Amino acid sequence: MTIQIERPATTPTLDVVKLGSHIGARIDGVRLSGDLSPEVVARIRAAVLEHKVVFLRGQDHLDDDAQIAFGELLGPLTTAHPTVNTGSARVLSLKATRGMAANSWHTDVTFVDKVPAFSILRGVTIPAYGGSTNWANTATAYDALPPQVKALVDDLWAVHSNDYDYAHSFDTEDRENLQYEREEFTRIIYKTEHPVVRIHPETGERALVLGHFVQHFSGLSSKESTALFNLLQDRVTRLENTIRWSWAEGDVAIWDNRATQHYAVADFDTQPREVRRITVQGDVPVGISGRSSRVIEGSSDLYTRLDELIG
Repeated sequence: MTIQIERPATTPTLDVVKLGSHIGARIDGVRLSGDLSPEVVARIRAAVLEHKVVFLRGQDHLDDDAQIAFGELLGPLTTAHPTVNTGSARVLSLKATRGMAANSWHTDVTFVDKVPAFSILRGVTIPAYGGSTNWANTATAYDALPPQVKALVDDLWAVHSNDYDYAHSFDTEDRENLQYEREEFTRIIYKTEHPVVRIHPETGERALVLGHFVQHFSGLSSKESTALFNLLQDRVTRLENTIRWSWAEGDVAIWDNRATQHYAVADFDTQPREVRRITVQGDVPVGISGRSSRVIEGSSDLYTRLDELIG
């Protein structure tokens, strides 16, 4: 009689390859899906927390449903966007044919109180040249600040809003389409006051909360806010604190939205470019003093699907 010995399922060989001193790693040996083991998911999460952004090549098998299924392993998802209607309840299509991209440094959706924890971006249509994306580490940027500047920003707060100079972000003459897109983006106005320095809820790191959604610093004039904003943003986006990724179709980037900013480079002329994003729900930022962000205008309940959780 032949005895069948049941062997445990093998765990995929997951390799994390560091790409830069301060930010970025590539994960090899994983086929993303909703069926990954808890151990593999934990290793991916740990890599994102450590390196702030990770990249996976060759994930061509993913469609929207599979991307969502994987994302839900990291936590509950938000809706696609607080204001932009993309036709998908979960997936935001970032599509361009006019050389346009979100070519301004930002952290996703800081104009609401519950800033997303993770963003997962999938390359769908990639131009033959151009269209890369840059990320910056806002935790190492804070660590590198001189003590005198830390003393200034440790208890500083900033008002973030989606009602900002949208057209200024694009070098284009296509103002008619820009106006339509701005009206869609600002059809609901959000304003939230966040700490400039937040405590990361998982790592305990201190990270700067800035980017192009900042309108002004609380208690400072417009001129003072602009000068200080530029000083801090220059620290965030120093080249040594950044990484640049050249996309291929099927690539996936996963980043810690609580400790990064990113910038999509609009250098692909009129070639089509589409990447598709889902976001994992985050919490309300907490400053060094223990005080939490406060809503000034607009509720994030629909975006964070709170209506589904209590309905």
